[in-house]
Amino acid sequence: MGLLQFDKLPINTLVGADWDTFKKITAGQVIGEKYKGKYRLTKAVGRLLSTLVPLQDKRYEKMLASKPLEMDPLFILGHWRSGTTFVHNVFACDKHFGYTTTYQTVFPNLMLWGQPFFKKNMSFLMPDHRPTDNMELKVDLPQEEEFALSNMMPYTYYNFWYFPQRMLEYCDKYLLFNDITEEERQIFKDAFLKLVKISLYNTKGSQYLSKNPPHTGRVRTLVEMFPNAKFIYLKRNPYTVFESTRSFFTNTIKPLMLQPISNEELTRNFVEVYRRLFYKFEEEKHLIPEGNLVELKFEDFEKDAYGMAEEIYRKLNLPNFSESKAAIEAYLGKKKGYKKNCYKYEDATVRTVEENWGMALEAWGYHLNEE
Repeated sequence: MGLLQFDKLPINTLVGADWDTFKKITAGQVIGEKYKGKYRLTKAVGRLLSTLVPLQDKRYEKMLASKPLEMDPLFILGHWRSGTTFVHNVFACDKHFGYTTTYQTVFPNLMLWGQPFFKKNMSFLMPDHRPTDNMELKVDLPQEEEFALSNMMPYTYYNFWYFPQRMLEYCDKYLLFNDITEEERQIFKDAFLKLVKISLYNTKGSQYLSKNPPHTGRVRTLVEMFPNAKFIYLKRNPYTVFESTRSFFTNTIKPLMLQPISNEELTRNFVEVYRRLFYKFEEEKHLIPEGNLVELKFEDFEKDAYGMAEEIYRKLNLPNFSESKAAIEAYLGKKKGYKKNCYKYEDATVRTVEENWGMALEAWGYHLNEE
């Protein structure tokens, strides 16, 4: 069991940011009175660790910067709580895939120098499971990369975890890339490519496996960067997604935020973000070359994960399934006893979903009692 509890972390994940990124993310921000101690400690530790960043940058330029990718990535897309973690873990059983680790999301600038020391300490301190859904947490397990990106540059959607009062502003700028400048978008591209190369080097993979809900709003940029990238888009019952997202966001934000926000305002914000993200993906998905996108319901994948994975490999022309069958079967065997959260839809949930997310219910054919 980790030494620290998730909801009582004395610092937040900005501790792994380089100094320039930290300054730009926090410049001009209003820090809530009760969060100033956490902010100061995060700033002090982060400032100290950031002195090591030039060591990684030097190694990256020498070892990886000019090295081309062997294959374009596979992106797992979908709104938060749409089953992306489970699908990510299934595909990560295939050792030809490389991915961003949990350690790397917090310390992306300490990967090519000092990783064994810092990873050992992080493993000792971090909680063993996510508090919202009891999913296992370990330093080397695959993780979504947005937290890593938020410690490598100031232009990511996950700035909202620290400054939630600006959630919708960050949505339009850094989730949907509607209001982003071309200079900021280029910095995003450069940082993301660097993250991909270091992740592949670290996990010894030949194709990057991405699980990152914010990428759902960035299809145009991703296709520009990786013209032959493959995409899996997950849909899930919107009633379940609402309940699960509300639980996930209101619990996860507590140890991260540096300014207050009510649960009611947070809920209103993510309801609007879902709507905007749905339409953005629908607007841009035609940019994905034919044969490079699979759309599916998570409920179908959950019922037959092995069979659906095999079908996705075939449809996207992915290599290595036969070599990975045993590992996938073993992972799914371990998950048979996993107890997922069950949700009873309140009347208010039903009204909110039907009034705001009716387009998803209609487009995907979901009904109130469908699981």
